[in-house]
Amino acid sequence: MQVNLKRYGLYLIRWQLSTPILAGVLYILATMDALIATVIANLIGGLIFFWVDRFIFTSRALDAQWEVRENIKCVDCGKTARGYRLVATDTYDRTHDKKPEFRCEECSIKKSNKLKEKGYHH
Repeated sequence: MQVNLKRYGLYLIRWQLSTPILAGVLYILATMDALIATVIANLIGGLIFFWVDRFIFTSRALDAQWEVRENIKCVDCGKTARGYRLVATDTYDRTHDKKPEFRCEECSIKKSNKLKEKGYHH
C-alpha cells in the first residue's frame, strides 16, 4: 500500500487537534450524563472533522503534481509527442527546474515503473 506522507502527516495533526476541541465540549457538558456528553461531543467532532478529513483524503492539491506539454522532444527516445514531467511529490520538488526533462507517455510510464521498482513513490 502506497502512503502519501503529506496526507498522513496532515491527518495526524488533525487527529491531535480534535483532542482539545472535544475535551472543551466535554467540559461544557460536564453536568450531563458522561455517556450522553460523549455522544454529543463525538457528533460535534464528526460535524467539524468530516470536512477536514474529506479535504485531506480527496484534495488534488496534495497529489503528485505533473506538467504536460504538447510537441516536446522526449528526453529518453527523442520522439516528438505530448510530454510529461513529474514536478513535485511529498519527497521530490522540481518546481523551479531550469531544464525540465519531458518524456513521451510511453517513456514516462517506463520511468515511473523503474522508480516504483526502486521503492520511490509519486
